[in-house]
Formats: sequence, structure tokens, C-alpha cells
Amino acid sequence: MKLGAFSVSLTVKDIHISKAFYEKLGFQVLGGNIDQNWLIMKNENCIIGLFQEMFEKNILTFNPGWDQNAENLESFTDIRDLQKQLKEKGVNILSEADESSEGPAHFTIEDPDGNQILVDQHR
Repeated sequence: MKLGAFSVSLTVKDIHISKAFYEKLGFQVLGGNIDQNWLIMKNENCIIGLFQEMFEKNILTFNPGWDQNAENLESFTDIRDLQKQLKEKGVNILSEADESSEGPAHFTIEDPDGNQILVDQHR
């Protein structure tokens, strides 16, 4: 199963302080909008998302259709197919992608320890 680009989405108290901290670790802004309280930052192959007042807790994030530079992949498994495969394996889907839709969509699941996993397709 190919889930796409991986990142960790961190809930932060102050996006400006968090941005400055991660820049000290060598991360650079890859995308997002600090005025909207979210940034995507990258250090080599490591990607983190900083989100102020958007999520209650940290989330593991996968982006089907993207590589680690947020560039579109030529071919990828559509999110609705991934969702179907996970359902067939008995994974509980917390919020589902509309299976009759096309293009951007997302679904969420939790691991056995309650860690949230977001699968978020942007195209």
C-alpha cells in the first residue's frame, strides 16, 4: 500500500515561536500561510506541519499523489481506493472520503494507541 508523502502535523501554541525553533533545527518553509496559522516545513526528507488552533493533538499525515517535495506524482493510488483497502482489512475509518467523488479528499483513522492518522489527497 503506497500512502504517499509522509509528514507529522504538530499542533502548536504559537506558530511564530515554533517556526523560529524549527528553523534553528535546519527546517525551511516549504508551504503554508503563517497568517492563517499553518506552515509546512522541510529538512532534507523530513516534513512537519505546524498548525495553530486547528487540531487538538498531533497527527501523522500521508498525502497520496505527492512526493516529499509536495510535487505531483505521475501515478498514485487514489484515496478512495486506499480507504476501500483499509476497510477490507478491518480498519475503522473515523471520517470517510466520499467514495462517489473524484479529486481532493481525505479520511482519518486511529492506530491502536489513539494516534490520529490523516490521509489527505490534494489532487
